Amino acid sequence: MRSRLALLAAVTVALAVAVCATACWFIVRAQLVGSLDQSLRNNSRVDPSFVVGQLSSGQCSPADERAPNPFDATVQVVDKRGKSCVIVGRRVAVSPADVRVAEHRRTESVHTARSQDGSGTDYRVLTTPVQGTDLAVSVARPLTETDRSLRNLALILALVGGTGVLAAAGAGVVLARAGLRPVDRLTGAVEHIARTEDLGVSIPAEGDDEIARLSRSFNSMTEALASSRELQQQLIADAGHELRTPLTSLRTNIELLVRSEETGRSLPGEDRRALLESVRAQMSELAALVGDLQELSREMPPGGGPVAGIALHEITERAAERVRLRSGGVGVRVRTEPWYVRGEPSALERSVVNLLDNAVKFSPDGGTVDAVLSGGTLRVTDRGPGIADDELPYVFDRFWRSPSARSLPGSGLGLSIVARTARQAGGEVALERAVGGGTVAELRLPGSPEPEPEAAPDADAGTGSGTGSGPGTGSEGEPGAEPEAGPGEASGT
Repeated sequence: MRSRLALLAAVTVALAVAVCATACWFIVRAQLVGSLDQSLRNNSRVDPSFVVGQLSSGQCSPADERAPNPFDATVQVVDKRGKSCVIVGRRVAVSPADVRVAEHRRTESVHTARSQDGSGTDYRVLTTPVQGTDLAVSVARPLTETDRSLRNLALILALVGGTGVLAAAGAGVVLARAGLRPVDRLTGAVEHIARTEDLGVSIPAEGDDEIARLSRSFNSMTEALASSRELQQQLIADAGHELRTPLTSLRTNIELLVRSEETGRSLPGEDRRALLESVRAQMSELAALVGDLQELSREMPPGGGPVAGIALHEITERAAERVRLRSGGVGVRVRTEPWYVRGEPSALERSVVNLLDNAVKFSPDGGTVDAVLSGGTLRVTDRGPGIADDELPYVFDRFWRSPSARSLPGSGLGLSIVARTARQAGGEVALERAVGGGTVAELRLPGSPEPEPEAAPDADAGTGSGTGSGPGTGSEGEPGAEPEAGPGEASGT
């Protein structure tokens, strides 16, 4: 790039110098020729009687004779037939303009002509008529001095221009190095990151030019990548920690059962049933954790994007029906108003199920969970012990669990899934203490009480798929059907 910039600077300067030098040469030439023409007009007038006398006396010099002529000037007579007679100097070519002057059709003729003696000298010729005759007198001065001056000028311009081009090329190299120094730093940083995967590298960004903006954008990109990597590592570490507990319990219980079979000492029936029940519970918890991790790892819905015209009120009613099947002695009351949103039906239903499940989990026996959908806001209220104010900032963090709820089942990912689904749908979710005790979870999603006209068929299709996926998610999405610890943990505080 430095070479290209230096070459570009040199070519640009060379073109500019060439244009200026050419224009200068032509201007000087025009000035010199014009000065010579004016000198011919002012100082080269010939007395007509002298011309007539010279012709009548036969003193017109032949072409091969040379009269004394210190200024190498030429004076020749031209008649209207185009014949010429040299009085002084050398014969020069007669032009048609000279003939028209002899015919008195022009008052004068100024032109350049070449000598006819074989020397190849160019002359500047001024032809004027001789009054009272059919003759014209041509006075010519050689262009030798003018051509010599122009050649010297061309040589000087070439030397100066060449020096300027070389200086421009050198300056281009220096400027390219100075201008590309920030790009070199950026390139070095990118190569360092590619070689070492060290995202802690930052580039100093000063000013508001394009390089500074590029440096700041690069720093922002590396910071985002470093934050993403940190979150990924944290997720892996937290997932490993959470997986260790059910796996340890499963291994212990299975080892007891295997040892009983190997030793031939069968366990009492009650103990064996308890071990099997514990294994089943730990497998369900493990499946729930794996399902939640899969849900969080998805960047986009399987359908490729949000679906328009999803009936949130129907999703809420279906989710409530699913939760009632496992709510035990806790009642679930639902009151909805029509509201249509953009989103993924299965993800929205899972989020609502998570909110209701956690509210049921931390409600007392015989209590009631209220779910009210009005104006695009779903409010889920439980009658649990509530949530501490100092724990509110952490309730949406992955794997965060309230100290009072760590003994309860769940993966700690429930609210994280709800928050992510809300963001994908363009909404938000919040938790707060309820008046009189308990917790209120608010899920706010943008939409309208009426479906979009063109999206009405898609809404029906989306609703149908959501209905069909309700029971179906029990196998793959059964972890979502299990009570999630996220909201409940906060409520259990």
